[in-house]
Amino acid sequence: MALEPVQVVKSGDVELAVYEWGTTGAKPTVVLVHGYPDAASVWATVAEGLAERYHVIAYDVRGAGLSSVPDHTQAYDLEHLVADLATVVDAMSPDQPVHLICHDWGSIQSWEAVTTERMAGRIASYTTISGPSLDHAAYWIIQRLKSGSPDQVAQVARQIAHSWYVGMFHLPAVAPTLWKAGLDKLWPGLLEKLDGVRVDASDSQRKDGANGVNLYRANFAKRLLKPGERRTEIPVQLIVPRQDKFMVAEIWDDLPQWVPNLWRREADAGHWIQASHPQLVIDWTSEFIDHIEGAEETPALVRARVHARESRSGRVSDRQRGRLVVVTGAGSGFGRETALLFAEHGADIVCVDINLEAAERTVELVRLLGAQAWARKVDVGNVEQMTALADWVEADFGAPDIVVNNAGIGVAGSFFDTSDADWDKVLRVNLWGVIHGAKLFGRQMIKAGRKGHIVNVSSMGGFTPSKFMSAYNTSKAAVLMLSDCLRAELADKGIHVATICPGLSITNITQSTRFVGLSPEQQAEKQARATKLYQRRNLTPDKIAKAILDAVEHRRDEVPVGAEAQGSRLISRLFPTLSRGLARLDLLP
Repeated sequence: MALEPVQVVKSGDVELAVYEWGTTGAKPTVVLVHGYPDAASVWATVAEGLAERYHVIAYDVRGAGLSSVPDHTQAYDLEHLVADLATVVDAMSPDQPVHLICHDWGSIQSWEAVTTERMAGRIASYTTISGPSLDHAAYWIIQRLKSGSPDQVAQVARQIAHSWYVGMFHLPAVAPTLWKAGLDKLWPGLLEKLDGVRVDASDSQRKDGANGVNLYRANFAKRLLKPGERRTEIPVQLIVPRQDKFMVAEIWDDLPQWVPNLWRREADAGHWIQASHPQLVIDWTSEFIDHIEGAEETPALVRARVHARESRSGRVSDRQRGRLVVVTGAGSGFGRETALLFAEHGADIVCVDINLEAAERTVELVRLLGAQAWARKVDVGNVEQMTALADWVEADFGAPDIVVNNAGIGVAGSFFDTSDADWDKVLRVNLWGVIHGAKLFGRQMIKAGRKGHIVNVSSMGGFTPSKFMSAYNTSKAAVLMLSDCLRAELADKGIHVATICPGLSITNITQSTRFVGLSPEQQAEKQARATKLYQRRNLTPDKIAKAILDAVEHRRDEVPVGAEAQGSRLISRLFPTLSRGLARLDLLP
């Protein structure tokens, strides 16, 4: 998209093309700084969206777009880049500090700006996307290599692999020659393959790519070999695209030690998020800027705020950090253990249960692990209550990343003793609860472009017929089929659906299962015998929680948990006649 500059600002020997959207006056001023190999035009859609509320400025950095080209490599060093930014800010917003939104090399150079005295008092907030401070990155590498931890050393190795192009950019003439040979013509197609986004090459793409290599040559070796301690009190919003092909998410883990006022948000997007998800960038940056300008901190920002004490408190890892997990039936059993396990790996949890006190206890335990959590009392079989839950989650936090439809109840006994009310209750909770959760939150994931996960907890009963479990097993078999159908429908949306089929696991469901057709005394005896059988089996809820986490992290489709579940599934598929014969037995001692 071609832009027309409104002004040319002179910074030393370089002329910078400046672009403007919106009007000046009482509106806060936002400055957009692009990265490599882009020009200011990469921000066009975001700028237009922000201009409805703010005075928006962008400029072509030196050597890019319509700005002039320095005559030597060292003219691209960070000091000159900071001077350029200061010149633009002074010219376009002389009377008020600005809010920076920066991407890639725009972020790298702006880290320099927010951590030096050169622009003290001129920057109100800083939103950084996919570009670290070179000094912070150097310390991150040094600390991990010194640690000797295989995991931390592997993080460095992964980042080096992601940054393969940096070494090539330092080879004499190679990158500029590629651009001049026609790489600019191929660039839109390469960008589409890298990020799945189609952006036309700018009019200056060949020049931008060839000259921008000097950004790397003038700064990388100098800062990585001799880093400085760069801190800032300026409010910083960090947006981390999870599918970034050039940056590993762990490179931001040490940022709280340099930035005490930090908000961290993660998105299912690639490196060029401002092109692939412009509305998301508009919404998140507007929410952040409004808060810095005096608006109340929204629940989503409260969740995004990073506190130094959160760094690793009680966590096993940060693999799920930034993710929001909704767990139904979170007050006990599988649900509680799942909530705690995801919290141990960095996720925040919405704990849903029909027993509010139990859900609140789970929340307390989650918070002890350093994660954030909220309790909600909901009957999952009630569509109005589930809709209210989903609306609250979306309004306060946006679409969740993971939904675990776990809530369930038990009923056992003869088909002919199972009343219509019994059937209605078990299907309403075990099947309709899953339907409501998958539909309401699945729609949110689709709308938000979230590459999320829906986990439906079924049972080995879903593929194991039994003459005394017609209602319960039917409900769980329906969950299996629903999951298979939903998995096929959502595959093109990037949303994964997993089905977990536990075996004889110890939960309070055995004590609360209704045994129809029996007196209260006989029912209590059956519950006690079932509980004793499950206790002897000793398949604990934490093992089901681990299976759920593993299914999410490795995108597993159907997971039987326990030898009896695996065996029952095998028999039902390979020896269906045997499976039907076993259904005639009363296996409860």
